[in-house]
Amino acid sequence: MLTFSTDDLRPHERFDYWCEVRARNLFGVTISLQQDARQHFQGRFTALPVGSATLSQMQASPYSVTRSASDISRASSDSLCIYQQTGGASWFSSRNGGEFVVQTGDIAISHTDMPYLTRPLTADGFDLRILKIPLTGRDMHASSGALHLAPSPLHNDPRLAKVISAAVAALAAEATKNPEADCDLAVTHLAQLALLARGSVPAGSPDSRAALRFGFLQAAREILTRELHKPGLSPAIVAATLGISVRQLHVLFEPTGMSFSRTLNAMRLAEACRLLQSAQAMPVTGIAHACGFDSLATFYRAFRTAHGVTPGDVRTARLPPAS
Repeated sequence: MLTFSTDDLRPHERFDYWCEVRARNLFGVTISLQQDARQHFQGRFTALPVGSATLSQMQASPYSVTRSASDISRASSDSLCIYQQTGGASWFSSRNGGEFVVQTGDIAISHTDMPYLTRPLTADGFDLRILKIPLTGRDMHASSGALHLAPSPLHNDPRLAKVISAAVAALAAEATKNPEADCDLAVTHLAQLALLARGSVPAGSPDSRAALRFGFLQAAREILTRELHKPGLSPAIVAATLGISVRQLHVLFEPTGMSFSRTLNAMRLAEACRLLQSAQAMPVTGIAHACGFDSLATFYRAFRTAHGVTPGDVRTARLPPAS
C-alpha cells in the first residue's frame, strides 16, 4: 500500500509537493490553488493494488483539477475509472459529459483518457474513492466500449448505482482487511458493471449476468450489515429494497455455501462477539437486542450452537470464541 500525508511537511511545502507527487505523477492531472490558500492545505492519500486494478482513497483541502489533452498525452493509462464520492460533493465538467454534481454516495464512471475539470463544492474539500481498472488484456468489445466514456454520474439508474457502490465498498473493505486477497474476479465484475451502467456492454450477456449477481450479493450483504439490529429483517424486506424477487435474493447466496438466514445469523453473532469484548458495561440482554435477536433465549441458543461457549464465557475470557 502506498500512503502519503502532508502532515509531515512544512505548511508552505505541502501543496507544491502534493501537486507534483499525487496529481502530476500518480493521476496525471494538473491542479491549482490560490497562493494565499496554500499555507492551509492538507491532504491524505492511499493507493492499494486490488488484483489488476488500483484502489485509491483521498481526503484533501479544496483545489481545482484539470485533466487536459496535454496531461493525457503525457500520462495516458487506458483504464476504466469508477469514482465514488465518500463525503461532501464535487462538481465535474467534460466536453461530452456536460456539467454535473456528485453528492455523498454517488458514483461516476469514465475512461481515464477523457478530459475533464473538477473541484469540490464544500469547504471540507475532496473525500473520494477511485477504482482504476486497466483495460489492457480485457475483452476487446468491452475495451472499445469504454474508450469514449466521458465522466458521467449514474443518476439515471439508482438501483445499478447502489449495486456498484456496494461492490466498490466491499472490495475496499476486503482489500484493506486482507491485502493478499485475490480480488481479480471482483475487479472483473466491477468493470463489467461499470460498462453495463454506461451502456457499453449488453445486459443479457453471460458476463453481465454474472456481474449483476455479484453486485446484488454485495448490496444484499451491505443491507444485512446496516440493518442486522432489526429483528424483523427478512428476505422479503431485503429483496424489496434491492428491487428483486425473494427467489432471486436466495439465488444470490447459493454460490457462497451459506443461505440468507445463515449469513444474517453469522453477522449478528460476529457483532455480538465484538460488543461482548468491547462494551463491557453493556448487559448481555442489551447486546442480544442490539444485534437483532428477538429474545435472550434465542441468542444464547444460537451463540452456543455456533461457538460451543456462552456469551458470558467470551466476555470473561476477552478472547475470540472457537470457530
